[in-house]
Amino acid sequence: MAAAAASAALASLVALPAPSAGAQTDGGHGTAARGELISVTPLGTVDRARVVEDARKAGYPTDTVRYGVAAYRLTYRTLTPGGNPTTASGLLTLPSGGGAHRLPTVVHGHGTLAYRGYAASVAEGPDRTVSRLYASAGRATVAPDYLGLGTGPGTHPYIDNRSAAAASLDMLRAARQAAPELNRRLDGRVYATGFSQGGQVAMALGRALSSGQDPRFRLRAVAAVGGAYDIEGSQLPALFDGRVGPGSAVFYTAYYLTAQNRLHHFYADPREVFRAPYAAQVEALFDSHHPADRIAGKLPKTLRELLTDQWFEKLRNPSGPLLTAMRANDFTCDWKPDVPVTLHSATGDRDVPLANSQSCARRIAAHGGRAHLTDQGDISHYTAFQRSLPEITHAFPAT
Repeated sequence: MAAAAASAALASLVALPAPSAGAQTDGGHGTAARGELISVTPLGTVDRARVVEDARKAGYPTDTVRYGVAAYRLTYRTLTPGGNPTTASGLLTLPSGGGAHRLPTVVHGHGTLAYRGYAASVAEGPDRTVSRLYASAGRATVAPDYLGLGTGPGTHPYIDNRSAAAASLDMLRAARQAAPELNRRLDGRVYATGFSQGGQVAMALGRALSSGQDPRFRLRAVAAVGGAYDIEGSQLPALFDGRVGPGSAVFYTAYYLTAQNRLHHFYADPREVFRAPYAAQVEALFDSHHPADRIAGKLPKTLRELLTDQWFEKLRNPSGPLLTAMRANDFTCDWKPDVPVTLHSATGDRDVPLANSQSCARRIAAHGGRAHLTDQGDISHYTAFQRSLPEITHAFPAT
């Protein structure tokens, strides 16, 4: 597409009118259409050489890179965890070369982010580099920011897997609307992937697509890396037996409890859960406006120092609303896939232990399905992602 034509097309997308045909309603909460595209913001183009350079710097494979890419921030309509209308943002990346105009789509779910400014649609970083890598092979790449990150309003409902999967599906719908104006079309094939928090989001999205929640999209494969698929049975015990490093245990626990309390009301006053001086600041730290390094500097080194005695024991033996919240999110592997599913993890992962992926594979098997588990060995959480990428990039077909 010529530059002038592209500019005209993008201008027409800045403020769309009424919902397009086939848009999903919000289930009775207002009149907004789920997945309705609100705006497209061009984020520039990157040539093939730059894609290769950035991928190499990040330790990612480069042998599938064929084209340069163009990136866009999408803003679209979706729902809050309570079912009310809201908006979210995400990154759409398209190949800028090649003759094919109908593209398969990779949906990449990002890992834990506490700061909205690090989301792929607003900042350079690993998730933007990964999106370019997938798109440079001749695919559309959709990277949702989830709720409360990027330019979306409010705070992020961390580990609310249903709303993260819903926001991901709604971004697919928005990307389907945006693509024709960018001289591309999504051909309906979807390959779901993600790292860490994005691992369980990829599984939840795969489950939703497999159940036919939007027949315009056909799930073809899932490849998830290092997801916390089993909070109650695997992730929680690992916080206390040393399999999760102390710093990670403190950060994840503080983020999880403050975010989930907004949804499930574990406590009325943070002093019930957190020791002084952390009780006075922990909720403000996880307001989507603080980078992780700044948050970590204000938290203690161990869970014993973070939590009151009562909540230390409650976390070791969860019950009531806390247990309900955990079980509400431990559903992502409860389905029978009819497409290839690969779970990548690592024995040496001290953020999200291998036991999560082992549990996921067992749950899928219990439903009559099969998931292939790849153990990358005695390496870290992020290194496992780097080592898994070559297999994933080759497993997902391009144009």
